[in-house]
Amino acid sequence: MLYNVERLITIVMCCLIASESGAQDTLRKAMPLQPAMTEDWTPVADVTPGWFTNPPSDAIVLFDGNNTSEWISRKDSTTISWKIVDRALRVSRGGGHIVTRKLFGDCQLHIEWRVPQEHYSNPMKKGNSGILFQDRYEIQILDSYKHNTYTNAIAGSVYKQARPLVNPARRPNEWNVFDIIYTAPRFNESGSLFSPARVTLLYNGVLVQNNTEIAGSTTYSGLPVYTHHGKASLQLQDHDSAVEFRNIWIREL
Repeated sequence: MLYNVERLITIVMCCLIASESGAQDTLRKAMPLQPAMTEDWTPVADVTPGWFTNPPSDAIVLFDGNNTSEWISRKDSTTISWKIVDRALRVSRGGGHIVTRKLFGDCQLHIEWRVPQEHYSNPMKKGNSGILFQDRYEIQILDSYKHNTYTNAIAGSVYKQARPLVNPARRPNEWNVFDIIYTAPRFNESGSLFSPARVTLLYNGVLVQNNTEIAGSTTYSGLPVYTHHGKASLQLQDHDSAVEFRNIWIREL
């Protein structure tokens, strides 16, 4: 913040004196803060706000209903086999996970998804997919309407780590919306973890992850761990269910 430096130094010194002497009231009367002292004039970039599903002007559009050029197969970096159906990107069963060509760290992601009506005795087979930040940390997608599975695996969970605060899931064949703020982990020069990844998630407009700490890479069995890495792809998961996606955009932060 662009404070008056001399005035700020004086305030800090007086605060220290007042703190020791207990003369806080005397200090406030003798040297009241002026409005300009707490004004932050650091420039903020202007962007055009989105309108409903339209992305903001500084977003990278990952899928707009027309082509899949931003995505490649995770297995062999070839063109993806997922299909566009009615302007939605549908998982091809057995087609494998897909990842973005571009690598990301901190970001804001908007993505819309819907699960098909499927009938399995195992609820984890119904509409199962996931969004993996930096190809490691999964936000679960699942048919979670009237769910009957473990809650740290329903839609909106950090898979096997943090269940959503509430469950605002819509019925199968209805579109759901995720708006996600993701903060990448930081590592020391030695490769050890300095600060963990964090995620905030609005699910159909409802806050379900509130600056949640991610414990490490997603794993089905065992405990999550961190290993040193840099920017990496965003991944959409093929879990043998014809989940559909649309209106995918991302902003680097």
